Amino acid sequence: MLNRLLFTLVFFAGVQLLHAQQLPAGPVALSGELLAMVKNGEQTATYETALAKLTDEQLSAGLYNDDAKKTFWINVYNAFIQIRLKEDTSAFKNRNRFFKDKNIVVAGHTLSFDQIEHGILRRSQVKWAGGYLHKWFPSAFEKQQRVDSIDWRIHFALNCGAMSCPAIFYYQQNELNKQLENATNLFLMFETKYDSTANTLVLPKLFSWYRGDFGGKKGIYKLLEEREYITPGSMPKITYSAYDWALSVGNYRN
Repeated sequence: MLNRLLFTLVFFAGVQLLHAQQLPAGPVALSGELLAMVKNGEQTATYETALAKLTDEQLSAGLYNDDAKKTFWINVYNAFIQIRLKEDTSAFKNRNRFFKDKNIVVAGHTLSFDQIEHGILRRSQVKWAGGYLHKWFPSAFEKQQRVDSIDWRIHFALNCGAMSCPAIFYYQQNELNKQLENATNLFLMFETKYDSTANTLVLPKLFSWYRGDFGGKKGIYKLLEEREYITPGSMPKITYSAYDWALSVGNYRN
């Protein structure tokens, strides 16, 4: 009986050690694997625990530049949106609360979706200020983890669970710039409507909500001209399409 008990303990300890050894090294790889597990419908508890048990030092060492930070936090945001909505789709009925609730643990810090998006990825921006107002008193963790420069392409990478959200990609640090460009072009291809005859332009609501992130109207014209969505120098009249907040879980793209 004692030998059987010892065998059982040793067996389960070995399984746990093996599983721990299979976890990816570094926070960026861990975030990507978490997202992959979510997409494949697999259990994510081990990966969530690993994220929670990271130390501040491990997180900072792994997220050593903006590309690492963007890759990590985009993957974490998109993964946990899917996790939380699969746990309780009714939570999306009160969207304000859903995005403000602190239920994501990273390196011992309990965060909300708003903190990840507007605090870290948008560099301590006030949520509904159009990208023109910074927070007065961001937390020490936020100041440490936030990006050095806002990359407006994140708005075409973050999926909040709504029908109008961009599709979810599996982001990798060494491919990030290319992937963000692809995500941007794919989203704009379907969501931008330009009438050169009437010189009118219909844009996704994201451009209105975060126009400061895009550099205002001049910045919007510039980025659309560079990507050949509008005629250079045309400066069409801009209107914004309505945002469809209908729930859409599992919107992935390879």
